[in-house]
Amino acid sequence: MNPAVRLWLARHGETSWNEAGQLVGWADPGLSPRGRAQARSLRRALSEKSFHSVWTSDLRRAVETATIAQAGSAVHLEVDARLRELRFGAIEGSRWEELSPEVRQGLRAFDGFRAPDGETVEALRSRVWDLVGSLPGGDHLLVTHGGVIR
Repeated sequence: MNPAVRLWLARHGETSWNEAGQLVGWADPGLSPRGRAQARSLRRALSEKSFHSVWTSDLRRAVETATIAQAGSAVHLEVDARLRELRFGAIEGSRWEELSPEVRQGLRAFDGFRAPDGETVEALRSRVWDLVGSLPGGDHLLVTHGGVIR
């Protein structure tokens, strides 16, 4: 990565799945009313900041957050699947208490984790670094997911 690259990382706003405590990886729920309010708060927080580029995951909750947060900005929004959350496979939509102790331990540790029938953290890391490594110097806003930020 170019040392002149500065990343500003923002997680998408809340969805109904987040509110219910469900794991949401590649599922595609939109923002809840609270999530839209969070995106408007992000817009206010970023109002004095100028970005070379703004990138978002292609999942609806991230695109909605980025669109609301960047309303009125002249910077084109770049949508890229490499910024997607970890694919949770068989545990997608599960609540924490429904997960086996082994899966909970793996999620807490994160490094080395692979969701059952899902994606490895290493694969997530590889696709995210592929995008980040391609960025030119400057300040870049990435609107993405908790796993990507982690």
